[in-house]
Amino acid sequence: MLKKLVTGALLGSMLMAGAATAADYKVDIEGQHAFVQFKVNHLGFSWMYGSFKDFDGSFSYDPAKPEESEVNIVIQTNSVDTNHTERDKHLRSGDFLNVRKHPEARFTSTSVAVTGEDTMDVSGNLTLNGVTKPIVIAVKKTGEGDDPWGGYRVGFEGTTSIMLKDFNIKQNLGPATQSVEFMLSLEGVRL
Repeated sequence: MLKKLVTGALLGSMLMAGAATAADYKVDIEGQHAFVQFKVNHLGFSWMYGSFKDFDGSFSYDPAKPEESEVNIVIQTNSVDTNHTERDKHLRSGDFLNVRKHPEARFTSTSVAVTGEDTMDVSGNLTLNGVTKPIVIAVKKTGEGDDPWGGYRVGFEGTTSIMLKDFNIKQNLGPATQSVEFMLSLEGVRL
């Protein structure tokens, strides 16, 4: 019995020590210190910028072991905003995001590879328009520390690019408009 108690205490201490090193963060949506933005070339003439206004997420991060980080983001596709009402309606239609059938897009990380000081490649699965494909987001840590309200925060920015046809978006606006670049900025508050 004593052996079981000692073993249980040791195991509990090890688990608590592991939990103390990695921290869980909630993306600061309430204070809107997070953005999911994108740009797509318009017929080879200019860039069209947009964002998703409604999303949420969380991540775990340990600066001593960034390769063990995990990220989960859920985007409400109906919240697409390109500053043009008629275009946004078209983007929500079956030609593009098909928001009635697929109201959410989701990114779930599968691995993290450290690429330099405060930089990493976050691999994961993006589900968009009912299709799930692996993508890689190039990420840079932008800052970390105590905030003025007694909390602790860490921030990251990332970029990635996807091909529309990979996610069953078949609307063809010409060869210059086949890919979309995403720019992400996430500030997390430690839980």
